[in-house]
Amino acid sequence: MFFKPLKKKLVAWWGPSLAYWTIKILGWTMRFEEVHPEIPRSFWGKEMPAICAFWHGRLLMMPLIYGGKKASILVSPHRDGQIVGKTLQRFGFHTIAGSTYRKGFSGFKQMIKACQNGSDIGIVPDGPRGPRQKAQIGVVELAKKIGRPVIPLSFGASKGIFFNTWDRFLLPYPFSKGVFIWGEPVYVDPRGDRDHLEEKRGLLEKRLNELTDQADHYFDPPHPIPLPRGERGGRYDSQPR
Repeated sequence: MFFKPLKKKLVAWWGPSLAYWTIKILGWTMRFEEVHPEIPRSFWGKEMPAICAFWHGRLLMMPLIYGGKKASILVSPHRDGQIVGKTLQRFGFHTIAGSTYRKGFSGFKQMIKACQNGSDIGIVPDGPRGPRQKAQIGVVELAKKIGRPVIPLSFGASKGIFFNTWDRFLLPYPFSKGVFIWGEPVYVDPRGDRDHLEEKRGLLEKRLNELTDQADHYFDPPHPIPLPRGERGGRYDSQPR
């Protein structure tokens, strides 16, 4: 009974530092490519706030790709979300506690205010508890309210490991190669009805899943060698063996 609360305290104390330095070390040792960087830069260059959406399982490396002036990220108000929030704050991001799970998600008003103050918005549309790679309606409701598009983004690595978690969290290996892929923005009509919002939610989900599939196969050789059945575990390695 004593060790369980102690473990939680240690995770709360050391978790943000561990996550921060993991991202920094990966940033120093990996080589990155960026596909379609002109998409977000068309907004950043004009100082036009936009909403950026990416899956929970690809969250780790996202602090390295942002090139705008300021961004507010929606994080879970629970313990794990607070660790993520403190990590993001070390990279200079503003965090807002909330969730896209509920209709008119919590943190909605703060996100609107942040955007009105010129901040870009970062949202994980399948967080904080899934289902994995299924977009919740909250992100398009926000886009409708503030009149800004949602830009999908995904990340992949040449070598890494997928954890056995609900989101299949991707941790790339040091000295591997990484790729960030931006997708076409999803625009939501401010006068759109529920059917319109559902259509745009589905479109965002589709584009994010397509980008994620592209990112996962970006470093595949032209003619990949099929792995023996016994070697297809949780390890992710796109290079032939």
